[in-house]
Amino acid sequence: MRWVILFSITLAAAAAIPAADAVHVAVNEAARRVDITIDGKPFTSYIWPDTVKKPVLYPIRDARGTLVTRGWPVDPRPGERVDHPHHVGLWLNYENVNGIDFWNNSDAIKPADAPKMGTIVHRRIVSAKSGPRGELVTESDWMLHDGKTLLHERTAYTFAGDATSRVIDRTTTLTALDQRVTFEDAKDGMLGMRVARQLELPSTKPEVFTDISGRKTEVPKLDNTGITGSYTTSEGKQGNDAWGTRGRWCVLSGKIDDTTIAIAILDHPSNPGYPTYWHARDYGLFAANPLGQKVFSNGKESLHFALDPKQSVTFRYRILIVDGGLTPERADREQKAFAQQASTATQQAPKSVR
Repeated sequence: MRWVILFSITLAAAAAIPAADAVHVAVNEAARRVDITIDGKPFTSYIWPDTVKKPVLYPIRDARGTLVTRGWPVDPRPGERVDHPHHVGLWLNYENVNGIDFWNNSDAIKPADAPKMGTIVHRRIVSAKSGPRGELVTESDWMLHDGKTLLHERTAYTFAGDATSRVIDRTTTLTALDQRVTFEDAKDGMLGMRVARQLELPSTKPEVFTDISGRKTEVPKLDNTGITGSYTTSEGKQGNDAWGTRGRWCVLSGKIDDTTIAIAILDHPSNPGYPTYWHARDYGLFAANPLGQKVFSNGKESLHFALDPKQSVTFRYRILIVDGGLTPERADREQKAFAQQASTATQQAPKSVR
């Protein structure tokens, strides 16, 4: 059986797609980055530095140029949390791939733990195109500590935007090589984003989080001044109640500089485990994890997703970043329109539904 799943991230345009060549995609192989601008304004960059154990989009800005992703550890900003050094920008990986942890890997890992960790290694830029929308296709390998490759990744990004919003589509195909690859149900996965401090939920108590290998990360309670974030799901779950629940979409809303900003992740019905579980934490981790069903359901469900040798799976999600907020009604229309798109949707300009 050949699985087809898509991880598409769309920060949707609130009006028409910009004029020709509004989105510029500039490749700089020597600097290990691809910079994306819209109407001359920085939007995001695809980067693959040695200090980050997977390619990421970092940083990400809204249409006004406001940073909506956390800066630390790449470019720290005052008042930020300094937990979870593997949370950088926007990424896609998983905690348990043949027992290897790709999610929690970073330069902070102790040498003794390195053999248990996996790294996603950028291999090449396949193509880059500027225009009414920007397009970028990349290839990477999911590698073990000893250099063996478990999965080959091919990812296509599409970027667009207008005066009040931004769009990113990401379509990622993973192909198993010469052995069966299992994605055992686990908490940490799969599409992840670490947001700016202002978009976190107000912290009420310190927390300690434990990964698959028993490593603990402390997340302290901080001053809540200017912290206004809150989650809302398609099923009406709000705030911390969104974590560990299913939904067709989830919206994180908050204020930065007195402007309301909404970030939405939309699930697609072709994805396994649809509708996804939300790994949406109050401290700023916003993630969709369709594969961790046993954890989120307290053992009532399980998925045990796997690929046989040479089999592929494609993940697709859409994310919207909208200045001024996003109503549940509009989020629902956006998700329904996204759900109706065929697998060739990323070959077309992203569109926003009002």
